[in-house]
This record gives sequence, C-alpha cells and structure tokens, in this order.
Amino acid sequence: MSIDTVVLDVDGTLVDSVYARTLAWKAAFREVGIEVPSHRIHRAIGMGGDRVVAHLAGDAVAHGVGDEVRRRHREYFERLLPDITATDGAAELLEHLRQYQFQVVVASSGEPDLTSRLLELVDGGPALVQRIVWSSPSIATKPAPDLFQAALQQVGGTEAIVIGDSVWDTQAARAAGLACLAVRTGGFDDAELLANGATAVYEDPRELLKAPELSV
Repeated sequence: MSIDTVVLDVDGTLVDSVYARTLAWKAAFREVGIEVPSHRIHRAIGMGGDRVVAHLAGDAVAHGVGDEVRRRHREYFERLLPDITATDGAAELLEHLRQYQFQVVVASSGEPDLTSRLLELVDGGPALVQRIVWSSPSIATKPAPDLFQAALQQVGGTEAIVIGDSVWDTQAARAAGLACLAVRTGGFDDAELLANGATAVYEDPRELLKAPELSV
C-alpha cells in the first residue's frame, strides 16, 4: 500500500526546542525542591508532557506536585521561545511534502497553544499543515500509538509514515504499525533510534529531502 500521509512531530523535529525544554523542566523541578539530572530530562523530551514528571521523579511526586511542575515548566519554556528557531530545512521539507501531494499532519504530545506557536516559527508552517492532532482523554500521549493512529484516521489516510526525533516517536510509530524516519535533532544516537523502531536516520529535515520514501 502506497504512503499518502506524513505525520510529523514538532518539538525537536521541525523546531530546535529540545534543549530549551530540558532547561525548563530542570528549573521547574528545582523550584519544587527536586533535583533531576539534565541528561535524564533530555532523554524524556518527546514523551507526553503528562508523563514526564512521573517518568523522572516517580508517581508520588507526580501526584503531589505534578501540576505545579508542569505549570512552572511552561512558564520557563515560554521565556525561552524567542531563542527557538526552526530546524535546518524544516520549511523546505513541508513544502516538499505538499509538492508530492502527501497529506501533512502534525501529531503532538505537547500543549496545543504552544505547539501552534512553535509551528509558526517554521516559515509557512501553519499553511503547509493540513491537520494538527493533539492528545485528549481518549487519545493517549507518546509513546502510546494513539496520536499517530488518530492522525491517519482524521485525514482519511490509508498508509502513513512518521517523522520524529526521539525514541518516543519511534516507539509510538512502531506500536501503531507505521514506518518512522528519524532525525538526529533530538539528540538521540542512530543506534538507539533504530533499535526503538526507526527505519532510517537522517541528520535533519534538510537531509530528509533526499529520503526516497518522501518522493513517491
């Protein structure tokens, strides 16, 4: 079955925001008296924001101060927005996908309004995306497959390929039964991305323009 839909992540894939997210979570945890090593936070970026606190600090912390940590993370991250830029080739990739008549869908585990603001950092981004799918009570966040399955269903696609930058993207794609092209802009190494479900790894969106799967 031929691919008719491309599902993209935003954070770390289309915009260079992974390390801003890391700094924001670091500061948010510290303000409630919890020290989490930065390297562990970095490796959690890409999973649903509703999962991060429990993943990094345990269920007891999540139940006790999870909402406060998430609120503080958002405040810190918003301060860093002026320093975030699109990843190299992000706009060209979206234009390329539309040129080849793929249905282009963004699937995000992040906050809806922040995701929209991040997409605006990509030149022409909002106009080049046909649909944005967010998590909801009935659509679980990554690494669950729900977002990618919902993205395909909402545009009536028959077969999709996922583009992401983290093991949470590749795991979710694999669970959904979808191929996943990964980029290194999330800071994960090739071996780990491939072991967690990526079918190929590229440097950045610009290099993805050469992917044979995206030119058919």
